[in-house]
Amino acid sequence: MEDVLELYQEPYDPQRPVTCFDESPVQLIAEVREPIKARPGSTLRYDVEYKRNGVRDLLLMCEPLRGTREVLVTEQRTKKDFAHAMKHLVKCTRLRR
Repeated sequence: MEDVLELYQEPYDPQRPVTCFDESPVQLIAEVREPIKARPGSTLRYDVEYKRNGVRDLLLMCEPLRGTREVLVTEQRTKKDFAHAMKHLVKCTRLRR
């Protein structure tokens, strides 16, 4: 971990860009009932019941030393989607040089 933190402190070098990648599956949910309105002194109340609306996979790519980030959203989490994200990351990194 210390090596990664030291890497982030190095000056930006376009020939050796520092890129980060992470993914996160996210469940899409919807409310089944209307929330109970807040009264003075209390907050809005939600029911614990919900409706599932599928899942999506968020693929985050960033260059922290440049201050750029991008999120790709896919409908599923497959090796093919991951490979397309890696191809996109490499292509975008090369274009910025």
